[in-house]
Amino acid sequence: MAASMRLLVRRVLRLSHRNINVAAAGGSGRSGCCSGSSSCRCFSDATGDRSTHFGFETVPETEKAKRVYKVFENVAQKYDVMNDAMSLGIHRVWKDMLLHAMHPQPGVRLLDVAGGTGDIAFRFLEYVQSQQERQKRRAARSTQTPSWQDISTNYSTEDKDGPQESKAVVCDINKEMLKVGKQKADSMGVSAGLSWVVGDAEELPFDDDQFDIYTIAFGIRNVTHIDQALQEALRVLKPGGRFMCLEFSKVTNPVLARLYDTYSFQMIPVLGEVIAGDWKSYQYLVESIRKFPDQEEFKGMIEDAGFYCVHYHNLTGGVVALHSGFKL
Repeated sequence: MAASMRLLVRRVLRLSHRNINVAAAGGSGRSGCCSGSSSCRCFSDATGDRSTHFGFETVPETEKAKRVYKVFENVAQKYDVMNDAMSLGIHRVWKDMLLHAMHPQPGVRLLDVAGGTGDIAFRFLEYVQSQQERQKRRAARSTQTPSWQDISTNYSTEDKDGPQESKAVVCDINKEMLKVGKQKADSMGVSAGLSWVVGDAEELPFDDDQFDIYTIAFGIRNVTHIDQALQEALRVLKPGGRFMCLEFSKVTNPVLARLYDTYSFQMIPVLGEVIAGDWKSYQYLVESIRKFPDQEEFKGMIEDAGFYCVHYHNLTGGVVALHSGFKL
């Protein structure tokens, strides 16, 4: 109930703020689009509506979310297969590297936004389980010949405290993507500590200070207002919580950049048509990567949202970057 009221208040304040901005822009005679950052919001004198990019196309902000939703609704059933085909399976390595950098411990609460088919959540739960088993083995080795008093103490402690349960919440605005994720979880027999929530990255349906780790993998470039999504990430994280974003970025090697562009624009849409029967959706995905801020610009956006100790690591020559920051 508290979360619902907080969302309602934020919507009212946001709409009020937008109306003030539009009125101010009209009074100053502002027109056209500002240059530079891809997160920049523009105004159209003809309609009074702000515009943004949908791939290389300029569309009203209100239309982008609908189009993005349709893209992932169309590709949901073939999403995982296409990820393997497009990246030649390397996306699995990138996600594994995210988990190793995260290094979650038992008892941690994860929020995976735009997590649709559950790749990050499944890896998280598996990683935490391996950490739990490792701790048990260490504890067993340290008490190879325990006394009866030690055994009694251990049993009483376990009964009192119980095992530390980690939880992963997969939040995605697209119901079809979540549906595929749930089907995967059922087929894998994964249910403990896992939940699925329909929610918007720009208005998360959670109270403040709820999660230890916030992840978003290959999803933030599809958000209409990236700055708003970053502020929401900060809000739902506990003090000391960590923000981690895995996203396509700017290739640093000129030769690799040319090869990457050729492959992206000439091969990926073709694969989309052959495997998923959808050329346009994958053409958009390729274009959306080029419209996303580069590593340094995105780092600045994360810092502007209020995160500290922000840094990034390039993976595969900058094809992908892993950004990380903390809420203090």
